Amino acid sequence: MNLPADPFMLLSVINTKLRDEYAGPDELCASEGISREELDHRLGEAGFYYLPDANQYR
Repeated sequence: MNLPADPFMLLSVINTKLRDEYAGPDELCASEGISREELDHRLGEAGFYYLPDANQYR
């Protein structure tokens, strides 16, 4: 999976996949072949972080 460069588009894509397809970011990253560290870093730079109870980044 190619991650969108824009952090808001990235947030939208990831949260949609988490809502529709995956139980959490570890499962998403493993299935999509992306690094959890890179995902957290890129979203974190824009001020977003993962909320396990909601299974989404905010």
